[in-house]
Amino acid sequence: MSGPHADATRVLGEWRPADPQQEALRQAFLTLLDARDDACLRACEPGHVTASAVLLDSAGDNVLLTLHPRVGRWLQLGGHCEPEDDTLAGAALREATEESGMTGLVVDPEPVHLDVHPITCSLGKPTRHFDVRYVVRAPDGAEPTRSDESLDLRWWPLTTPPENTDLGPLLTAASSG
Repeated sequence: MSGPHADATRVLGEWRPADPQQEALRQAFLTLLDARDDACLRACEPGHVTASAVLLDSAGDNVLLTLHPRVGRWLQLGGHCEPEDDTLAGAALREATEESGMTGLVVDPEPVHLDVHPITCSLGKPTRHFDVRYVVRAPDGAEPTRSDESLDLRWWPLTTPPENTDLGPLLTAASSG
């Protein structure tokens, strides 16, 4: 076992969230990783580990969100682990770089939040994403460029995200992490 699977097992084995719900999710993630060698691959139909980036501006006041074409809502950047990814933090950084078009991003190596959500992703079948979320910071003056993976890309104040999102707990964790 190597790459993101070994890294996820190590990182989540060491991480100790203060929130009891996050701790329960951490245990669920570890159970999935223990049960499935393919847990970090999108081909794992019951559900798979993904990596997200809460991309903050250099001051830490704003978060870059994408209007996701499949989901139709504003979300943090992120996605599936790829074979070339060695770590989950590296996967989150790669996704943030690809989706924002910005270079010089820096990822914090410790996760700040976990989430499990149902989704029909590229498999075309209902599955679950076991999402490990990291804070990524943009350099001063960095401006995003929308990719084909997004309908829109925009900075939002951490304190006032777009309406009709469930990003509150994630943004709170990112701002205090």
